[in-house]
Parts: sequence; C-alpha cells; structure tokens
Amino acid sequence: MTAQNLISEAVPPLKLSDTGQKALDWMSSFHVQHLPITNGKKYVGMIAEYDILDSNYAEESFAEYDWTEKQVFVHYNTHIYDVVKIINDNHLSLIAVLDEDDEYLGVISLQNLLDYFAEVNAMKERGGIIILEMNVNDYSLSEIAQIVESHNAKILSMYVTTNTLSTKMDVTIKINKTELRRIIATFERYSYTIKASYQENSYMADVQERYDSFMNYLNI
Repeated sequence: MTAQNLISEAVPPLKLSDTGQKALDWMSSFHVQHLPITNGKKYVGMIAEYDILDSNYAEESFAEYDWTEKQVFVHYNTHIYDVVKIINDNHLSLIAVLDEDDEYLGVISLQNLLDYFAEVNAMKERGGIIILEMNVNDYSLSEIAQIVESHNAKILSMYVTTNTLSTKMDVTIKINKTELRRIIATFERYSYTIKASYQENSYMADVQERYDSFMNYLNI
C-alpha cells in the first residue's frame, strides 16, 4: 500500500494569494490543524495553525511567508508506513502527496490513516484476540500460524509490540473464531505465555468504542 491509494481531495489546498484568516476558517471547517499551499500545480508548503497565530499574520497573504522550512510532503509511491512516520515526526494532521514531477495531487489525513488501519487490522471482522508474551529470540511467525491453523482457524491480523528496555515482546493476534480455549491450551502446551485473551463481545466492542470516540474527537 502506497500513498497514492489514500489520497483525498476532501480538503482543498490554499493559494498563495489566500490569507492566514482564510486558512484558520478552513481549518475550523475541515477539523485539521494544517493545510497545504499551492501555486497552480506546484506545492509551496504546509501551513500550521500555530504558524498563523504565533506570527500575527492573519491578514497577510501567504506570498509574504518564508516557505523554505515548511515543505513537508510525500511522493505518491511512498509506502504507507513511511507516510505514518513522516506525519508523526512532524506532528501533522495531514500531509501533501506529490507526483513524480513534484506536482500536487492531494492530501492524506489522519482520518484516512485511521480508516485504513482499522480495515487492515480486521477490526470489523468477527473473532477473538490472543496476546502472547515471549522473548524476542523465540518469535516464530510460522509456528504461531501453525498452532492457530491446527484448529481450523485463521489469523485475521497480527502485530508485534517491542520495548527497547526489555528483551520481551508482545504478539497480538486476531483470530476468526470467538471460542479460544482450545487454541490457548495448545499455545500453553508449546510453552507460550498467554498475557491476555479477549472474546469478541468484550474486547472488540471496547476497541470499536475507542475508535469511534477518537473519530468523534477529530470531528470536534
């Protein structure tokens, strides 16, 4: 999955002739803290809400701004994980996407990313959750999959959480079955530590509620 698959035109770019006040009005309307600036098809840079408020330039056009340090963007073929890293490193609410000629294509917002990761993590699929705790050196994807599939079950999604201060890691697995007792027993027979397990009705309802709450927060 690359940036081009998540491009949205729901948030339009501002022009160099626009003012900081117009940007603030649009930010309020679109529930974002950043907006791209373009000059025709050319991407100029990303303006942040605090840039306008701190500079007291609300009535001046963006042609008066210095854009040398505000040209944060990704190209259309940037992997989505790199998109997430760049957004996180720069504390952005959205990021501009450019083509191979550095012309503006659109933006990817935090909401686009949240929707994507909710889909790829199979949040809407029925199933249960098992969290395994193990040493980093003991991790074997093939063995974990073999144990799950030995019960005619499938792994819908899986992710790993590590801690730089520890040799331990957590492996969170979503399985397409809500009855987990036999699968858990097999993991324990293979000397896996079960850190937690959740049936769909409890865990997934909580995850969905947290996701919905965060989406509502973004739309305040």
